[in-house]
Amino acid sequence: MQVQVSINGEKHQADVEPRLLLVHLIRDVLRLTGTHIGCDTTHCGACTVLLDGRAVKSCTMFAVQARGKEIMTVEGLEQNGQLHPLQEGFMAEHGLQCGYCTPGMLMTSYAFLGKHKAPSDDDIRRAISGNLCRCTGYVNIVKAVQHAAAKMRSRAS
Repeated sequence: MQVQVSINGEKHQADVEPRLLLVHLIRDVLRLTGTHIGCDTTHCGACTVLLDGRAVKSCTMFAVQARGKEIMTVEGLEQNGQLHPLQEGFMAEHGLQCGYCTPGMLMTSYAFLGKHKAPSDDDIRRAISGNLCRCTGYVNIVKAVQHAAAKMRSRAS
């Protein structure tokens, strides 16, 4: 089947099997490997991308379901050579160790911060609860998201 999507503002077209998962379109066909595959069951969240602005787990969605949609992957966070405040926060607050969950954490947090400008730590923990990290214990991830939220608020004022 023919699939046309826009990923990180760039139009893409591909012929795919109807059963091809969105994560495989992104990684294997379009070669955007920042989106990770962790569990194939939506439990870990490593495959999280934004679909028309909403965080979705791409490991259990068919590529054909994304036809005509706008997708944002972790590669879309950096703009004009500048890291997004979330990326800066994860670096500054040591919000990653092995980095495997990081793309999904970043994308989930990006969608969350789009709606919640001044979240509490508990709000952040609830927002990322569908993303598993086996290394950090989440404390520094929460600090990283708070860092980004503060920076984003200061830019807006």
